Amino acid sequence: MSNRPPKVPFVNFSLQHHPIQSQIAEAIIKIIQEGDFILGQALAEFETAFAAASGVKYGVGVACGTDAIALGLQACGINPGDEIIIPANTFIATIIGVIQAKAIPILVDCDPETALIDLTAAETAVTSKTKAIIPVHLYGQMVSPGQLLDFAKRHDLIIFEDAAQAHLAHREGYRAGSIGKAAAFSFYPSKNLGSFGDGGMLITNDAQLADKMRTLRNYGAPSKYLHTEIGTNSRLDNLQAAVLNVKLPYLKKWNRDRTAAAQYYDTLLEPLKHKGIVPIANHSSSGHIYHLYVIQITEKSSIDRNTLQEKLAQDGIQTGIHYPLPCHLQPAYQNLGNRGDFPHAETLCQQILSLPMYPGLSNTQIEQVVRAIELSLNC
Repeated sequence: MSNRPPKVPFVNFSLQHHPIQSQIAEAIIKIIQEGDFILGQALAEFETAFAAASGVKYGVGVACGTDAIALGLQACGINPGDEIIIPANTFIATIIGVIQAKAIPILVDCDPETALIDLTAAETAVTSKTKAIIPVHLYGQMVSPGQLLDFAKRHDLIIFEDAAQAHLAHREGYRAGSIGKAAAFSFYPSKNLGSFGDGGMLITNDAQLADKMRTLRNYGAPSKYLHTEIGTNSRLDNLQAAVLNVKLPYLKKWNRDRTAAAQYYDTLLEPLKHKGIVPIANHSSSGHIYHLYVIQITEKSSIDRNTLQEKLAQDGIQTGIHYPLPCHLQPAYQNLGNRGDFPHAETLCQQILSLPMYPGLSNTQIEQVVRAIELSLNC
């Protein structure tokens, strides 16, 4: 018999889905029986419910989070050639959404402690062509609303939030998605609120913006066969909306479970800080909803990140890297900067490691992960 410890998966969807499986099945069967597949009642209900839960008036469901950015920027009045400030430390979808809107992404570095956009660095990136800033609420932690609002006011910029990892995160009295003119969310299956496929949404308090977004997602047509915009086909289908409707009431609890797991990680990892294992800083208290729990393996560590990841894998512990290469060093996007331009983002990419994190992750599993890290450092 093997003495290897039980596997700790990076995510475990069954812990969320099994208790509500019958509710999900019932919702799906209802859609099938009614034949209400596109732009139907389930979508309208979910758009209203998710917007309200996020503290805004309107939600517009689209096919994916990338489309929520691209179409959302167009709906906000972003024009070809407008410059948009975004962090170098983000998933590539943020870049793609800006480019699809025919705008120009202007990268800035991140804060080395939180991995969020460095608004001080962003000050030097503003030009006469700058029209918006996209704060990415990374790993489940929001960029400071107060600092962001001050920055946007000083430079007369639109705030368009990338909240793909921050469902119901909060900070300084704001929910993610309620700070700026509009915000984009993703419902990719691994998100805190995930569908059974791709899905996304734009939320806003601006009725006209929401109407334009509905037009853009549906072939540019405000009514059937009348096309007033150059739009596309990007609609969150009713089956996915039905699943999300069932899951949404559980989201607050699932987020609390993640926060509790993160707090236990923090406690157990505290003695390892002097050995170079440093969790990404939380400046949001309970408002951080921990889509990911990320640590840095710094220069003080006896081993590097890749070696630690390999050793954890040998112990049956799955991990991830979010993200291994900054946007400006990706082969397709090297026009956005050169090596050395964004040193904090570049360093983080070499040091960060995402540990298992999901609702239902047990204290025993967390202890197993941390113990495996300790043994790896001492080997």
